[in-house]
Amino acid sequence: MIKGVMFDFSGTLLRIESTGEWLAAALAATGVSLAEGEFDETVRRLTEYGALPGGPAPRQVPAHLETLWRERDMSADQHRAAYGGLAREAGLPAPELLTALYDRHMSPVAWRPYPDTGPTLRALRRRGLPVAVVSNIGWDLRPVFRAHGLDELVDAYVLSFELGAQKPDPEIFRVACGRLGLAPADVLMVGDDRHADGGARALGCPVHFVDHLPVDQRPAGLEPVLGLLESP
Repeated sequence: MIKGVMFDFSGTLLRIESTGEWLAAALAATGVSLAEGEFDETVRRLTEYGALPGGPAPRQVPAHLETLWRERDMSADQHRAAYGGLAREAGLPAPELLTALYDRHMSPVAWRPYPDTGPTLRALRRRGLPVAVVSNIGWDLRPVFRAHGLDELVDAYVLSFELGAQKPDPEIFRVACGRLGLAPADVLMVGDDRHADGGARALGCPVHFVDHLPVDQRPAGLEPVLGLLESP
């Protein structure tokens, strides 16, 4: 029987804003203005290069960024450098946007919980099942959870940039199970990335996948998790 649950962050519990919203917020923060056509073209290029952390993946990573991209979640510096490199490759219309864009994606207002995130986490809390958030990330996401009233429903955060290990490395899941005080076979891993989150299987964890979709297009993505808890 499942005694605890590990959740991925981006695309599983919360979703980043759209690339257009992200760029618009950075423009407002810097006072840079773009004509409508230039705005749309910049959004297109940023999307193509995957410059928004938590957003669409790059269609192709430039050769000189490939190693940095693979290891981007191992440290805060690597994360900033990888996404900054992609944004520069996309061709920003003003240099001051580089910092503004990166800072914006770490802001709690840039993230929205999926509709069933709160209800699912509260149901797990009522049942006495501990929860860990296990994320490949280069910055501290705890303020995002606090801002959305979810922090009190999480027992442990295991973040790649703090640990120096990233999914699918079994070590990150091993640490999370240890912080929950449970054997891996008793901890369900829930995520949206078949490769990264599927790494928990190497420890014997059961795994459940959800779809990485916009918030308003993924109804009941997490609710089936509660049904899995009833399975023998």
